[in-house]
Amino acid sequence: MTELRELPGVGPYTAGAVASIAFGEPAPVVDGNVKRVLSRLLGLTLTDDRCWQAAGELLDQRRPGDFNQALMELGAMICLPGKPVCEKCPVAPLCTSRGGQRKRKQSPRRKAVLNYVLARKNGCVLLRQRESSATLMPGMWELPPLEAAGAIGNEPLFTLRHSITTTDYAVRVFAGDCRRQSRDRWIRLSSAERLPLTGLARKILRRLAAE
Repeated sequence: MTELRELPGVGPYTAGAVASIAFGEPAPVVDGNVKRVLSRLLGLTLTDDRCWQAAGELLDQRRPGDFNQALMELGAMICLPGKPVCEKCPVAPLCTSRGGQRKRKQSPRRKAVLNYVLARKNGCVLLRQRESSATLMPGMWELPPLEAAGAIGNEPLFTLRHSITTTDYAVRVFAGDCRRQSRDRWIRLSSAERLPLTGLARKILRRLAAE
């Protein structure tokens, strides 16, 4: 699994799925469905780290791939977000939250602004690869971020909306140049989507191609 995590664009979920299902390694897998199943089963509100820990503790060491697929299917087909089908659940006798979790008051969504530089040259755009040690989306490609929008000195080319978990972002894209880093590359716009782009980078480049 460690070697898989070193591949560009491969995060903990993909690495765990491939390692357990394809190679039989005792690696846990956590997605939204699994997190919901474990939270209900244990009767706890789990953080991401605690959820991964719980998935690892419950993992069937002899058949990790089958266990992970069963857990994901349980969340997708039985332990549904709104109305779980508890009467058909094979682990209902062990579940501390049978019938679903009590709905909690939803926290207000946060607002934030992200600024990026769009540098173009001869049909290419400048993209930056995230470090392999990055916590989120290691090795993936994005536009160079702009810390201070005033540094460009003009109005954004365009803005768009992007939402991640509990935060709604107003994304502003500025034309200009930036100080180059070793992880920057000029990539032809026509072939950029072949790279493992972040979801936001893909959205920006598709907007650019459409204009």
